[in-house]
Amino acid sequence: MTFTDTEAGVCQAIAVIGALVLLHIPLGDYIFRHLAVTPSHTDRQRSAEPGAAKPHWRIERWIYRFVGVDADSEQNWAQYLRSVFALSAVGVLVLYLILRLQALLPYSQGNRGLSPTLAWDTAVSFVTNTSWQNYAGETTTGYVAVIAGLGIEAFASAAVGLAVSLALVRGLVRRETSELGNFWVDFTRACIRVLLPLSVVAGVLLIAGGVIDNWNAWHTTTLANGTTASIPGGPVAVWEPIKLISGDGGGFFNASSAHPFENPNGATSALEILLMLLVPTAILRTYGRMVGSVRAGYTLLAVAGTLFLLFTALTMYSEIHGSGIATTAAGAAMNGKETRFGVSGSSLFGISATSSADGAGAASYDSFTAFGGGLLMAAMMLGEISPGGVGSGLYGLLMVALVAVFLGGLMVGRTPEFTAKRVTPQEMKYVALYYLSSPFVLLAGTALAMSRPGERASMNNVGPHGFSEVLYAFTSSANSNGSAFAGLNGNTTWYNVALALVMLFGRFLPMIFVLALAGALARQRPVAVTAGSVRTTGPMFAGLTVFSALVLVGLTFLPALALGPVADALR
Repeated sequence: MTFTDTEAGVCQAIAVIGALVLLHIPLGDYIFRHLAVTPSHTDRQRSAEPGAAKPHWRIERWIYRFVGVDADSEQNWAQYLRSVFALSAVGVLVLYLILRLQALLPYSQGNRGLSPTLAWDTAVSFVTNTSWQNYAGETTTGYVAVIAGLGIEAFASAAVGLAVSLALVRGLVRRETSELGNFWVDFTRACIRVLLPLSVVAGVLLIAGGVIDNWNAWHTTTLANGTTASIPGGPVAVWEPIKLISGDGGGFFNASSAHPFENPNGATSALEILLMLLVPTAILRTYGRMVGSVRAGYTLLAVAGTLFLLFTALTMYSEIHGSGIATTAAGAAMNGKETRFGVSGSSLFGISATSSADGAGAASYDSFTAFGGGLLMAAMMLGEISPGGVGSGLYGLLMVALVAVFLGGLMVGRTPEFTAKRVTPQEMKYVALYYLSSPFVLLAGTALAMSRPGERASMNNVGPHGFSEVLYAFTSSANSNGSAFAGLNGNTTWYNVALALVMLFGRFLPMIFVLALAGALARQRPVAVTAGSVRTTGPMFAGLTVFSALVLVGLTFLPALALGPVADALR
């Protein structure tokens, strides 16, 4: 039986969504049992939380002893934030040194240490869960630098996002307390109990699907026509699972998941899409269990699912029915697409990556149609909430839900409430600052780059498409995504420094406001839910939240999108 490109893409999307439906409940419940509840139940606040505390594992106790923390104590929001900063600062320093000194490490494959600015950009990139790469992986980084440097930071950066999201939900659940849990416990358990087991299982499946995994150097082989070619090796399947599960997305090869050694066929492509979406979807189930309302989790899942399906359908349509002589002659926008995945499969992969804060790519995003590329950008500009990154997707969805609650409260003329907590002006200030932080840094970075002749020279295209390349780069960096249009030469001193600063501000400024909001909510006394309260579950609230998300991104980014993708499409 032969399928058309569109039918194959739709079938793949149905298979991925079906697998998510089946897997997100057991995985979400597993995360709830092991991460949601703090280990000590020493007061009435913690004992009131749903679920049961889990004892520390032996390896976890060793880690706590090594770090020098009391795992049974709790932290307020400021202490929690300082722990996030401390771990991230150490991560940047250690990874920077590994990349600078990689020539001294075993299995460096003859690669020299990265330049100071490129090492800085790369270290910040992976610590912030962005994985922006201004280099070709197979010719720049050695195997130890990838596994011991980039790979470990993929675990760490994802665990940080997961921990911050748990702290926010605890702020919604707890009452009259300043304690939000212990960052070191949340971080350690996220790595050992969630990310590591998933990576092992996924790695076995990817190896079975044909992804390579070895420590071999490049070797030369003779082709059928008598010419020679250099074939790379590498521990790809070891890194690939956490790259996808964590939302990290860094490519072992320059072509990332478009490379046949990294993503051999349609089956592995579907698996990689599933891995990108799995944890961000499952954590919504965990949220529902934590707040004592599974329906609340399903409401957020409906929001994320609606946005994901909307963007997927529009992107597929744009790539299949794009305008232009070459596109019309080929029957679809084939330029930059992998024939083994097809146009629809490449579109699905692209939207899955940009919707889940994952920088992986199975096609050249620079070669997408103007509207298709614009939709990839818009998916990131949403705050990557469909379903978003590991942890960051959950707190992003909760932020837009609070905006929806605020609007609903205005409609009925009363103070808005969410999970029996009042959303007062103080809480809304934190939400507003959260929403302003990322657009400010990415738009400021884009404007500064376009104002500098030297940085404009890094664009391989001129006009609206060239502007889109720069806008995409800063959008990707500010939203911890890491994918690129690939038409921009970002490996310059200015871009390495500027993009790294945007990554830092785009990652950690929102976390400040998330944790401050969590602290403010945790100190509140719950209010009684009455007939006049805005219902925060069900189709009506889900629709209001979707509307709020689209309005927010439209009001913020429509002028920039009009100068880039929209103008490019109208040329």
